[in-house]
Amino acid sequence: MNVTVPPASETSAFGPREVMLAYHKRSKHSLQRYATGPETLDWDLQPNPFREFSGSPRTGLPLRAKGLAVPYCDARVPGAVAPAPLGLESVALLLELAMGLSAWKEFGPDRWALRCNPSSGNLHPTEAYVVAEGVPGLAGGLHHYVSRDHVLELRRSSSATPAEGRLLVGLTSIQWREAWKYGERAFRYCQLDVGHALGALRYAAGVLGWTVRLVEGVPSAAIGALLGVDRAEDFTGAEREDPELLLEVIARPAADGSVAAPLPLPLPVLDGPWTGAANVLDRHPMYRWPIIDEVSVATHGGSAGAGANETGSYPPLNETSQASASAVILGRRSAQRFTGKVNMTREVFLGLMDALLVRPAAPFDVWNFGPRIHPVLFVHHVEELTPGLYALPRRPEAEAMLRASLRDDFLWQKPEGCPEHLPLFCLVPTDSRAMARTLSCHQHIASDSAFALGMLSEFEDTVTADPWRYRQLYWEAGLVGQALYLEAEAAGVRGTGIGCYFDDDLHQLLGIEGLKFQSLYHFTVGFPLTDARIATTPAYPGRED
Repeated sequence: MNVTVPPASETSAFGPREVMLAYHKRSKHSLQRYATGPETLDWDLQPNPFREFSGSPRTGLPLRAKGLAVPYCDARVPGAVAPAPLGLESVALLLELAMGLSAWKEFGPDRWALRCNPSSGNLHPTEAYVVAEGVPGLAGGLHHYVSRDHVLELRRSSSATPAEGRLLVGLTSIQWREAWKYGERAFRYCQLDVGHALGALRYAAGVLGWTVRLVEGVPSAAIGALLGVDRAEDFTGAEREDPELLLEVIARPAADGSVAAPLPLPLPVLDGPWTGAANVLDRHPMYRWPIIDEVSVATHGGSAGAGANETGSYPPLNETSQASASAVILGRRSAQRFTGKVNMTREVFLGLMDALLVRPAAPFDVWNFGPRIHPVLFVHHVEELTPGLYALPRRPEAEAMLRASLRDDFLWQKPEGCPEHLPLFCLVPTDSRAMARTLSCHQHIASDSAFALGMLSEFEDTVTADPWRYRQLYWEAGLVGQALYLEAEAAGVRGTGIGCYFDDDLHQLLGIEGLKFQSLYHFTVGFPLTDARIATTPAYPGRED
C-alpha cells in the first residue's frame, strides 16, 4: 500500500483511515531523520505531572499494598485468589497498585515520582477515573484519581441505588504531557501508556481476586461525556483530555475465575452537578502539534470486540518465583543501564517468552480480540541459547503470515530445549548487539541487555478494517510490555520500554515490504546497573493507614 503523507495542516481534508495512515508514516523515525519534535527543552519548565480538579470534594484513600501476602503467580490466574468484597478499601488497593505512586527519586535538587504504571519518559499522560454505584464507603458518582495524594475527587454525584455494587474505570490521555518532549510521535506513546495502565489495572485486580474487561460498543464521545472531559467550561486554559476506554471491574467472578461473555452495558446515570476545574499543567507551551489532534479524532470510535479471545490451549506457566504480588508491582522500575556482562539462564528467558502467550489469565484476557503483536527478538546473553535473531508468533495463524512476509532465507528453527508448545524460532544465529543498538536509536540499553525485541503488529488488515484499532494495537503492545516488566521483576531481572527506534530500517532488516506488519514498540530485559547517587524515598511519606 502506498501512502501519501500530506502536510499536517492538510490532513483534515482526508478521511479517518487516510489521516491515521498518514500520521503513522509521518511519525516514523529513520536513520536519515527523526520524527518532528521540539528543537529545545527547558527541563525546569516541565509540565505538572499531576492533574487535579480544584473545588471537587476529596475522599482520602487508605494504603494497603505493603505486606500483602498474595503471591504474584496467583494474582495472574483467575480463581486462585478469593475475591475481596467491593468497598472503599478494595477500590483504594486497586488504584494504589495500578495507578498509584511506587516511590520518589531524588538527585541533588531534583525530585520526581515513580508510579506503578510505566510511562514514556516518566511523563504520565494517562489519567484514571472511577464510576461507582452502590460501593460501600464510596459516594456514588464519577471520581478522578490523584495519584500524588492517593485521593479521589468527586466530579459528579449519582443518586442511583443499585441492588448490587458496580465499578467502572475510565482512562484518558493528556497528550501534551508527551508532546512537550516528543513532538508528533507523542500520540504513539500515549497509546502505549494506556496499554501499560490497562495491564497494571488487570494485575492489580488479580491481587484482589477480581478481573477487568473492556466495555465494548461505547463510542469515544460517550466515554468523554461520562468522564466529563468534553466539558470545555471545566478546562478553561487547561490541557484537554482525550477519552480512551472504559473497563468494567468484575468483583464477583465465577468460582474458577471465569467471566461470562460481555453484554451491552448500560452506562451509569450521573445526575448531580459538576464540580471542579482542571489545573493548568504547562503555563508556557512553546510548540503546537496539530497532527496529534487530527489522528486522535480519526481514531475515535467504539471499542468493539471480534469474536473469541483466541486464547491458546497452553499448559500452565512453570512458576519459580515466590515473590508477593505487591512487592513485584511496587518494586518494578525501568532499567536505565545494563551490565552487558551477565548471562540470563535459559529457564528464565523461556519463562518470559511463555508468559507472553495468550491464556485466559492476566493480562491478556481484557478483551475479545486475538493477539496481533508478535515479538522479534535480538538475543545477546542467554545461557545455552545461540545469540541471534528470533521470532515469537503469538497465535498459530501468524507464523505462516510472518514466514511469508519476512526474508525467505530465515531458518525458522526451534532452539534446543524449547518447550513443544512455545512457538519460538531462531531466524539467524548471529551477534545482533550492534544491530539492536543501532535500530533502537543507538541506545546501549538494547545491546547491553540479555535480549531486546521489537513488537511487530498485524497492521494493515487490522487498522484498515477500523481505524480505532490503531489505538488498540498500541494498547496490546503496552500489555506485552507490562507483562515483560512484571515477569522480569519477579524473575530477578529488569526491563525497560524503548519508544525510540527506526521503524522502517527494522522492517528492511527483516525483509518486510508495505504495511502488512509494522513495529510499534521496542523493549529490552537484562541485569540492571543502579546509580547510587539517586536516592529513593517512600511513595507517601508520613502516611500510616
